[in-house]
Amino acid sequence: MRFAGAVLLVAAGAATALATVLLHLLWWGLALSIAATLATLWALPRGWLTRLPFALGWVALVAWMSPQRDEGDFVISSDSAGYALLGFSLVVVVVAVVTLPRPRWVRPGVDADAS
Repeated sequence: MRFAGAVLLVAAGAATALATVLLHLLWWGLALSIAATLATLWALPRGWLTRLPFALGWVALVAWMSPQRDEGDFVISSDSAGYALLGFSLVVVVVAVVTLPRPRWVRPGVDADAS
């Protein structure tokens, strides 16, 4: 059941990223999309099957939309809005990775090298 939730969170992240890519040329669209993404990341609990799948779905779709298309143009513009979108993708990944819970085998106050 938890795996199914993670798959749904990947899809939700991709859908949010798609909306962000489609609206990033409008200043209010980019601002609203960034606010929605940050609010979702904040609302989801930390975890390997919660916040991380959402972020990976978000970043995967932005990365998929980044390369040049066959027609010679880009889906993500090469202006300040496009670079802000790509920079925000890094923020999404960093927030998801930095807030992962500590592994269970790591205990506070115990030195891993001392055996």
